[in-house]
Amino acid sequence: MKLAVISGSHRNGSESGKVARYVQQQLASAADVSSTYALDLADNPLPLWDPEVRQPSERWERVWSPISAELTASDAFVIVAPEWGGMVPAGLKNFFLLCTRGELAHKPALLVAVSSGTGGAYPIAELRMSSYKNTYVCYIPDHVIVRSVTGLLNDPATPQSQDDERIRARLRYALGVLLQYGKALQQVRESGAIDLARYPFGM
Repeated sequence: MKLAVISGSHRNGSESGKVARYVQQQLASAADVSSTYALDLADNPLPLWDPEVRQPSERWERVWSPISAELTASDAFVIVAPEWGGMVPAGLKNFFLLCTRGELAHKPALLVAVSSGTGGAYPIAELRMSSYKNTYVCYIPDHVIVRSVTGLLNDPATPQSQDDERIRARLRYALGVLLQYGKALQQVRESGAIDLARYPFGM
């Protein structure tokens, strides 16, 4: 399987980017993973959504099509979302608006929220509530919240504390569950039951 990891922070050198790189490293060593793809939204490189994205457009073909192809070829996703003012960053919400070609459809995703303090629950709730409708992404029941992130995952190889070991164990578990969902939902997409041409939007 191919797995894609999306880092939703706009900031260069972000803690979300650090978490995303750790996750990608863990996935790259998994037996069921043939390749990984990383999309880092640092500096918000994606233009804001506009209706032209659904029409033939040289600008969107140049900017979005290479990313769309990588996502379409992926079987499962990890979405790393920081909490900014109790919300998901605008660039990450914009990313979901751009996924209009079935890139995420009927594929599992693991949500990983990031907080410098004891927060992190709001991005999970927001994304579960609002980002699945037209993308048809299937969030698995498990999620991970990396709280007090500045003290965690700083050494990819060696935990630095009990909390560091605990979050690594939770990530290993959740990624293992994600991979099993990835295998299972391949059968759903191959079943012939999916008709995105007729039903491109959720209700």
